[in-house]
Amino acid sequence: MKGRFAAPAPLLLFAALLLAGCGHIERRALPPALAAQIETLSVRHPIRLSRDIEERILALDPANVTAEDVRDVLSHAPAPRIINIHGGVARVIPRMVSFSEFLIGMGYPAISLTNPSDGTYSFSCYESSAKIAGVIAWFYEKEGLRPMMVGHSQGGMQAVKVLYQLAAKPSARRHVWSPLTWEQESRCEIVDPVTGRKRPVAGLTLPYVTAVGAGGLTRILPNQWGMTFKLRTIPASVEEFTGFCKKQDLLGGDFLGYGPVNHFKSGGGAVVRNIWLPPEYKHGEIPDTKHLLKSQDIRDWLNRYRPPPEPIATPSLSAHFDADSSHILWAADVWYSIKKHWALELQRLLRAQHSLEERP
Repeated sequence: MKGRFAAPAPLLLFAALLLAGCGHIERRALPPALAAQIETLSVRHPIRLSRDIEERILALDPANVTAEDVRDVLSHAPAPRIINIHGGVARVIPRMVSFSEFLIGMGYPAISLTNPSDGTYSFSCYESSAKIAGVIAWFYEKEGLRPMMVGHSQGGMQAVKVLYQLAAKPSARRHVWSPLTWEQESRCEIVDPVTGRKRPVAGLTLPYVTAVGAGGLTRILPNQWGMTFKLRTIPASVEEFTGFCKKQDLLGGDFLGYGPVNHFKSGGGAVVRNIWLPPEYKHGEIPDTKHLLKSQDIRDWLNRYRPPPEPIATPSLSAHFDADSSHILWAADVWYSIKKHWALELQRLLRAQHSLEERP
């Protein structure tokens, strides 16, 4: 290839090599009867808690959820569905499984981390963002708690894409998708479990979304071209967003991860934080966190962690452990936010239920 067509050749070669180890997940639709059975048995319906647990949940300080709060209070209640979206190559899928197992070990219920039809722990960054948005709406309608999203690498870019799907005008036709049949439903509305009224999928706001290692060379892949000028601007379809980046990151950092060009910013409504991770963290391994469960000292440190107050921060680890603490800063910050929004979502739903019960 010569002339003006010569420059893209190395990029196309990179894309071909990356896609050769594609992290796609083949979804298999369940028969309708089995799907209905699993929905009845495995997908939560209206939340019914004892008065004591309700009062203890409402008394929680979401900004200071302790290990005891998780064990003695939150573990007795459902948790928001977490939509993990892994990166673009198959070898990162076990990393997201490791992260899910880390959350389970810290006290998060496994049912809120696994896809009910096939038991997988994550979505692929190659799955349609419209489909993921529709699945999120389906879970919210059935479970009453708004889901959260955690995206790694291209999965982080996909998470932002999903936010743009949800940020569409209410008149936009965003279909509900079933995570049991993996089919698009004919409807574009759900019954909001908080109000009891119908509402469109478009316009749904999520409580918390985070992306780590999103950007860099993966921007050249055809499935990411639509995010060229939108990736770093977070729409109002999420209340809190945390973006993680690191220097010397070819695959996930713009300009190798150097400079403020890597910072996410709010497009209106979202509270956006940016966290710089240590450069020694390896791009493809950051979600690998199950090993942190092996040390009680590390677990205690994770549960005591409070994020830096600055909207742009570079935290460091001053504690020393006799065990492997790799990726602890990322795990600590994400775990803090998940605990916080677990409490907030339960409080939001319980207050709404009490309000509905008090109506004449």
